[in-house]
Order: sequence, then structure tokens, then C-alpha cells
Amino acid sequence: MDDMVGKTICIIPARENSKRIKEKNIIDFDGEPMISWTIKAALKSNIFDRIVVSTDSKKIADITCSYGIEVPFLRDGLADDFTPISEVTISALNQASSYWKENYETVVQLMANCPNRNANDIKGAFNYFNKQGLDSLISCSSTHNIVPWWSLTIDKNKEPNYNFPKLLNKRSQDLDDTYVLSGALWIAKSSKLIKYNTFYLPNHRVYPLDWISAIDIDTHDDLRIAKIARAFSREK
Repeated sequence: MDDMVGKTICIIPARENSKRIKEKNIIDFDGEPMISWTIKAALKSNIFDRIVVSTDSKKIADITCSYGIEVPFLRDGLADDFTPISEVTISALNQASSYWKENYETVVQLMANCPNRNANDIKGAFNYFNKQGLDSLISCSSTHNIVPWWSLTIDKNKEPNYNFPKLLNKRSQDLDDTYVLSGALWIAKSSKLIKYNTFYLPNHRVYPLDWISAIDIDTHDDLRIAKIARAFSREK
């Protein structure tokens, strides 16, 4: 197996059930099942020695196979609302290594509900990860017109509790730029991911994507925004 050192695997977690959008990962998105866009981006990036879709769904497995990607096993449990995605990816990584008798130096996790992330996003992040010699890399995007420095909680009487009261009188342009994590693409050294059971490794960095590529679709509002954003990006 020594000759397999250096291989890169792409893992696409895609369970069948979703509480907020039924069969979210295969719902129609721009004329195709949503997961198709992630599969096609992974293939087009041309950086993976192996692409694995981790699913408990025969429907999703059949869609995957239609792109020439083998699905020799379905997800071994871990399809509930509580299991961290990192555990799903580690399980798929171990299953793939055992089945194909391969070692994977690097694992790239691509969430199926981020259909606007493209091959160039994947290649750019992967090249940066390798160039910097990182343990892991996590995608993010700018919060843009949402200013977290002005965020607050509200009690039952509508009384505000400001998270950063000292910054309330600051202009937005005078405040630091802020970012939010995105599930679009997460990269890690396989051995470190398995050891620490998390992508938040000691030597990790974030990788900003444009907001369209970074959209996570979890609700019907997210779905509408992602579709509009995709159409907008084609018009530019």
C-alpha cells in the first residue's frame, strides 16, 4: 500500500432524509438533482484519485453511478440529525480505504447542499492547502451587509441584549470585516482528521469563497436565494 501514499479522496456526504426540505440532496436545482452539481464539480476539478458519495439512499447511489462513480457500499449508520459530519466523513474514509485497499493522504469533504461551488473553487482551495502545508482548510465567505458586531438577543419582552454594546455607535465601514463558515469545501490531512476527529485541527486556516459559491442550502429560503444567485452569476 506504500505506492498509494499521496492519494486524494473526495467524500460527498448525502443522507436521504432532511427535516426542512424533503429529499434535499436530490431536489431539482437548475434542472438536475442538487447533488449532481457537486459530483460534476469534483470530476471537473481533476484532482481526486477517488470520489465517494456517502449515502444511505439507493436513489442517491443510482444518481452517483450515472456519473460513472462506483458506490460499492451504503453509509454504515450515521444518518441521523445528531452525528457530526466529520464522523460521517471519517467513516466513509475508512470504508473506502478498506474496500479499495488504498491509503489517502488528503481528504476533501464537499457538502451536496452547496451546488454553486465549482471546480475552480475546489482547485484553488486545494492548491492553497498544499502550498501552505496545512493540516486542514475550511471554506468561509464574507457576511457582507450583515454586521455581526451589531447582533443581539431578544427576551420575551422584546428587551434587547447587545453582544457588542461598545460598537453600536460605530459605522459599519469602520468595523472589521467578518466571515462565516461554509460547508462548501473542507480539506484535511487524513491521518490528522482521524486522530483528532475534527477538521478544526491545530494548523488550520480558512479559505474565503464568494458568497454565491459558499451558499449552504438548508431551508426553502436558502434554495430560492441559491437559484437566484446562480442565475445572476451566469448573467455577469
